[in-house]
Amino acid sequence: MTAGDGVAVTLGEGRTPLVRADRIGAALGLRELWLKLEGGNPTGSYKDRFAASAVTHLVRAGRRACLGTSSGNTGAALAAYCARAGIGCFLAIVEGAPEGKLRQMRAYGARLLRIRDFGASPAVIDAVMAGLRPLAEEVGAGFEVSAYRFSPHGMAGVEAIGAELAAQAGHGAVEVFVPAGGGGLTLAVARGLAAAGAAARVHCVQPAGNDTIVTALRRGGARATPVTSRTAVSGLQVGSVLDGDAVIAACRASGGTGHLVEDEAVWRWQARLAREEGVFCEPAGAVALAAVAQALAQGELAADRPVVCLVTGSGFKDERSLLRMTGEAGTPLVDSFAEFAAAVRAEVGTA
Repeated sequence: MTAGDGVAVTLGEGRTPLVRADRIGAALGLRELWLKLEGGNPTGSYKDRFAASAVTHLVRAGRRACLGTSSGNTGAALAAYCARAGIGCFLAIVEGAPEGKLRQMRAYGARLLRIRDFGASPAVIDAVMAGLRPLAEEVGAGFEVSAYRFSPHGMAGVEAIGAELAAQAGHGAVEVFVPAGGGGLTLAVARGLAAAGAAARVHCVQPAGNDTIVTALRRGGARATPVTSRTAVSGLQVGSVLDGDAVIAACRASGGTGHLVEDEAVWRWQARLAREEGVFCEPAGAVALAAVAQALAQGELAADRPVVCLVTGSGFKDERSLLRMTGEAGTPLVDSFAEFAAAVRAEVGTA
């Protein structure tokens, strides 16, 4: 459907489930551990909330195309919602973006080009961002990047996560752990929770190889710091500040803090979510849980408080993480059901 004046561009995004993680919660000694499963959105991540709001804004402004940037999820969401609205989508892609996510963007008809060192180098990030807006104006397009600094109207759509959490978690005190690259998601969740009057402490979690926000937040600073990103966690490779300063202020105002996690811990928790809770998420979706485990081990989190982890997107978008979890070997072929039955008996035994 092509949206006309006053018509929202939507694919049914939002209203994602909050699911209790009973096995992992018990293993960690938590009274309540909850997962906000954003992979249930139409293109498989929370970025659909951003794209719905951003593309609706573009259509109402009469734009005929959308220019944007992505390491994966933003691009897939923008591509899908632009296809829904009947406008073109052109994306500058982070060099290390997973090919599975790029194929999803191309399936929706988006035009893509990867840019060398984009995502890792703050200088390259700044150059791309500085060039996109005037280029968009030159060709009569909109310019959408999932950060308040560039697209406040798009990010306003993400704040619904906080409002949903407030309704789903009730009015009691809750600890909310949110993964961050540039910080837009963390800021949106904090603003949504605050607007709903929720008694929530919001914690910003970053890979140690992309520490633009966390150290400043923990040490009492007010400003995020650009870095050369060295994490392999797709989607969180954002070495520039973007919304970092505002994230520090929002987390601190909520009573939350910041946490850094190593990539290897993220891979481990991604696998445990799949095998112990049936939740197959992208690596970025396991970052929050890695921080919860670490905070508990370090005595920084009370086990009797309800904890919510933002699980940002589906694992089916990232083939590299899937192969890391399952290995390269294929599925064995047997000649008969008898061989299948023998394998089951060897693994499970008989009653």
